[in-house]
Amino acid sequence: MNKFMKLAIAEARTGIRAGHGGPFGCVIVKDGEVIGRGHNEVVKQTDPTCHGEVMAIRDACRNIGRFDLSGCELYTTAEPCPMCAGAIRWANISRVYYGCSISDTDSIGFRDLQFYTEESDISEELDRTECLDLFAEYRAIKEKTQY
Repeated sequence: MNKFMKLAIAEARTGIRAGHGGPFGCVIVKDGEVIGRGHNEVVKQTDPTCHGEVMAIRDACRNIGRFDLSGCELYTTAEPCPMCAGAIRWANISRVYYGCSISDTDSIGFRDLQFYTEESDISEELDRTECLDLFAEYRAIKEKTQY
């Protein structure tokens, strides 16, 4: 068994035994060292965004003091949902290893599969001009500060 997946499984067990949420644990590794870990805390935090991958990304970013996790690997007990996959991409994580598939997750009562199979149109553009003004303000500030 891979040592990092073993840590992800242990992280998930900690969470499910404490009643924090589902069996989803995660570790993030940089140059062979764990820099972040997390497990599902949706129930504990009453927050649907507190998936194991998101919690591990937050932990890793705090630990290294930046939001760019380029060169990192992520080990997780289940295939990332669309939200987590997006967070992984935003963090620039280089490689993802997962234990169970979306179908496996579906088989224990989680609804990840529906996000891949059902269409949903709940979005509508509103007040674009005002928001474009906000974007222009941001661009001007960014050009001055170059952060």
